[in-house]
Amino acid sequence: MKKRWKLSQTHLIFIGMLAGLIVGFVFPAVGTKMEVLSTMFIRLVKTIIIPIIFSTLVVGIASHADLKAVGRMGVKAIVYFEIITTIALFLGLIVVNVTKPGVGINLGDAGLPAGLGQAKHMSIKEIVINIVPENFFDAASRGDVLEVVVFTILFAIALSLINEKKKPIIEFCEALAETMFKYTNIIMRFAPVGVGAAIAAVVASKGMTVLMNLCLLIVSFYGAIVVFMLAVLLPVAILFKVPVRRFIAAVKEPAIIAFSTSSSEAALPKAMENMEALGVPRRVVSFVIPTGYSFNLDGTTIYLSLASIFAAQAAGIELGFSEQLLIGFTLIFASKGAAGVPRASLVVLAGTLASFGLPVQAVAVILGVDTVMDMGRTAVNVTGNCLATVIVAKWEKVFDKKEEAPGGEEGSLDDGKRLSEASL
Repeated sequence: MKKRWKLSQTHLIFIGMLAGLIVGFVFPAVGTKMEVLSTMFIRLVKTIIIPIIFSTLVVGIASHADLKAVGRMGVKAIVYFEIITTIALFLGLIVVNVTKPGVGINLGDAGLPAGLGQAKHMSIKEIVINIVPENFFDAASRGDVLEVVVFTILFAIALSLINEKKKPIIEFCEALAETMFKYTNIIMRFAPVGVGAAIAAVVASKGMTVLMNLCLLIVSFYGAIVVFMLAVLLPVAILFKVPVRRFIAAVKEPAIIAFSTSSSEAALPKAMENMEALGVPRRVVSFVIPTGYSFNLDGTTIYLSLASIFAAQAAGIELGFSEQLLIGFTLIFASKGAAGVPRASLVVLAGTLASFGLPVQAVAVILGVDTVMDMGRTAVNVTGNCLATVIVAKWEKVFDKKEEAPGGEEGSLDDGKRLSEASL
């Protein structure tokens, strides 16, 4: 009996996007009315934001941030993670301000939900004050992601400092996170309709030029990650005297798995195995890679910085550099611990846009091409975490300079080169 071919969620989203393009272009009056379906989808997405950020952050930090257990290695890893992700943030902001992929869409005129068309311009004093939450439940009801993140980080750190009594809270947050994963899966079944409706509304209002904007966004993203790999990760590897050729041989397979499946988790076993074969002690690998999956999301950081400013540009909203930085750092902290969440970037992006008064409607537009960018950002996340394990091992002076190549190959790349030269 032949196995029946079934359309995946990605296929359905692309079909929804294509249908939205056709409806918006051929039947603009219908496309404009479909905006209500897009608004419904966005409202559903927004219900995920606070519980998923709170539960994943608590589990991610309270489970790993026991400073007594982590010690010096943990501090070094976290310092490295934050430096690299900050560089990734700046790179993303530079690229999106140079290429301006969102300019010309004018989402502000495409039937946005009420109250989502104006950015919240604040002074430096107001920014600093508003970082500190006054009331968690009030911040949660307003969808203020930054205040929720700050409270949750402090709560998780406090939780990590107690002993046995923290287990019920962590177990509750794990259960809440798992429930929200299932909740997200249910909502994402509506995604093809929401994406198609959003595209139809934009095309009906502004024509097919939105396709050029989305293509420019994709090109900008992949250009940014290529620059990041060559201008950031490679020099860092050279600075710490990482055996670059052997590292590339070791990371190639997990990176390909991550790119082809768009799943960091699928690449995790092979990444850990190859880094250990490369010469990183198991205790370093078992700490740095899983922790990096929550705290060292280089590709995701670049993507979120591009997508958030794309949304502002699409709405015709001018943001100053300080406002862009605040949005960027909010995205970085909000994404901590959310690596295992289906469409985690979508959830984090929607919450941050809403809390800064930027058009959440842009999320539905970007979702149509999200899968294309998801492959690239996942591969960069895995590559960055593999490099982090070697960096920490070198920093701790526990890296074992093995001669054999990882993955069971006979001889390293350098050995192969020497054999080739000898045969000549």
